[in-house]
Amino acid sequence: MNTLRKISSFFLRRLNYLWNDLSSLARLNQHRFQKAKGARIAVYHGICRADHTRFNSIFLQFKTFEAHLRFYKNYFHIISLDDYYNQRFSKERFNICITFDDGFANNYKYVLPLMNKYHIPVTFFITATRNAGYDILWNDFLVMAQKYGPSQFEFWNDQFYKDKHGRYISKQNGQSLRDLLQATDFYKKAELMRLSELKTSFEHKDEEDYWLQMTEDEIKMLSASPFVTIGCHGYYHNDLSRLSVNSAKDEMIGSKRYLENITGKEINALAFPYGNYSAEVVAAAKAVGFTRLLTTDFRFPKDQDDPTMRERLTINPYISINNQMISIINGRYI
Repeated sequence: MNTLRKISSFFLRRLNYLWNDLSSLARLNQHRFQKAKGARIAVYHGICRADHTRFNSIFLQFKTFEAHLRFYKNYFHIISLDDYYNQRFSKERFNICITFDDGFANNYKYVLPLMNKYHIPVTFFITATRNAGYDILWNDFLVMAQKYGPSQFEFWNDQFYKDKHGRYISKQNGQSLRDLLQATDFYKKAELMRLSELKTSFEHKDEEDYWLQMTEDEIKMLSASPFVTIGCHGYYHNDLSRLSVNSAKDEMIGSKRYLENITGKEINALAFPYGNYSAEVVAAAKAVGFTRLLTTDFRFPKDQDDPTMRERLTINPYISINNQMISIINGRYI
């Protein structure tokens, strides 16, 4: 029965998307976009020139992102994170705030020129992994290793093998390596990133757009733009809700200081990595000095009444621009 529901839901979703696109061709959605009211924070991650779903589901092609920006300019009112928190909204147009997570170098390479071209404000949430000596986030390292690495290898006194989806799975307990690592601190992740059989699997491939982190100079130059706001995204891109409160607090303090030293500006916004947090982490973030806390979905009912917290909608690279904009207005995917 559950399988039938999933199949039915899938086809209904595809049918709805198809109808929306056909309506767009007939220009039936124009009035909908022009009359839309409300506000949303959208979260992007990486931008590349081609093969945007080659490694994961968080990238968009450059041409698609530019088409998003043109659409926003035509139909929406684009506002900064500061304006969003201060509720400086247009009453005539739908309000959109654009954010990027993870600190990819491709943000500096591709997004900044488009911001300057279209005069659009964007907020970038960046980790401090460069300060720790790494030019790649642990989860991106794992993604690349699963693409090019060996069919199996030994780690943590366990054997990990690739399943039919290309994910490394533990022979001992059947869990994915990603899930196991996400529950740990960074030291275990760093241990994985030092494995020679995984490092050599991709480090010479010309695919830096998919994993390379911004340098400190790039962060500094990005921050100098009048259209840019910089925020924190953790120190190591750890799941802060899985750490002890003290460890999470140390990471938040470290990432805040790192970015403030680079930019020369106060950093008061934090986007929780993976959108995960706990009540204790929220309290620690506020104690550290963050007054703007962003997630994807609220974890607790009281969060919607917290003036420091805001939800965001993650951009979907598998649907048309027309359906993406309808989803932004609705605040959900079908």
